Amino acid sequence: MNAPAVSLPTRPLPALKNLVSRGERYTPVLVTAALFVIMYGIGVARYPAFGYPQVFVNLFIDNAFLLVLAVGMTFVILTGGIDLSVGAVLAVSTVISAWLVTVHHWPAPAVMILILVGGTVFGAGMGAVIHYFEIQPFIVTLAGMFLARGLSYVISTDSITITDPTYTRLAQQRIHLGSSVFVSVSMLVALAVVAAAFVVLHYTRLGRTVYALGGNEQSALMMGLPVARTKIAAYAISGACSALGGILFTFYTLSGWSLHAVGMELDAIAAVVIGGTLLSGGTGFILGTVLGVLTLGIIQTIISFQGTLSSWWTKIVIGALLLIFILLQRSLSGRARG
Repeated sequence: MNAPAVSLPTRPLPALKNLVSRGERYTPVLVTAALFVIMYGIGVARYPAFGYPQVFVNLFIDNAFLLVLAVGMTFVILTGGIDLSVGAVLAVSTVISAWLVTVHHWPAPAVMILILVGGTVFGAGMGAVIHYFEIQPFIVTLAGMFLARGLSYVISTDSITITDPTYTRLAQQRIHLGSSVFVSVSMLVALAVVAAAFVVLHYTRLGRTVYALGGNEQSALMMGLPVARTKIAAYAISGACSALGGILFTFYTLSGWSLHAVGMELDAIAAVVIGGTLLSGGTGFILGTVLGVLTLGIIQTIISFQGTLSSWWTKIVIGALLLIFILLQRSLSGRARG
């Protein structure tokens, strides 16, 4: 007796589809990780000193302020928004810090608290305008960028050197991990911000709502999620990170200047996108952002070790990588819809 014929499914099972979709979510991050490893390997192969542990640690030390900015930008982009004001907020934070501690002799802790509160309120204000007046984030944050940059020019058009002992001590503090490796206070602060953002995004209700808001805002509203509060919180976090980035930048330069961080908002966006976060929102990982910042840092380091190339090649390479990753995201999102 013949066995009954078994019809094979002509379409993938839903579980298989979900598995493939989940794998595609990690593809940009894995590509960034592979790119970083390849570039690091090329640097070690070409330049013997490139493999020193301190060179790797310097990627974090020299880009601590950018890493903090990119963390805040990740929250905003995950909601489907954008924040063009982060570089200007960083600049005005350095100017206010230098002006208060150097000219008016305010205590450093009070200045730092004021800067952090001011940045948070500024970001929350932009988020409220974006949500309640239904204005595009590009326009609101562009206005915020001009406002913050203009305020820094009003305070001072000259560079103000910081001689406050607290700032100087924190800027020069080196924490040795051995005979040949040290870390800075800025690096430790940046890593703490990354750890906190990772916990918030993946283990709290706020983080889950951020992802839901970026996935589909109308669906999030119908599910009863606190859309307004979450959107305002995302921009408040970005503003706080920008202010904190400004404090870390003062440790890096010991100065406040209205022309600091011109264009740094684009570096932060590039790091987030190269790290695998979709510009349309809803998909991305904070560790991907870290990889994006390290990738930008290693490009600068290789060009520095090479010695004969103009520093502008950094922008050219970053622009090419950004275009490639946007096309990769477009391809993956197209396949997911298909």
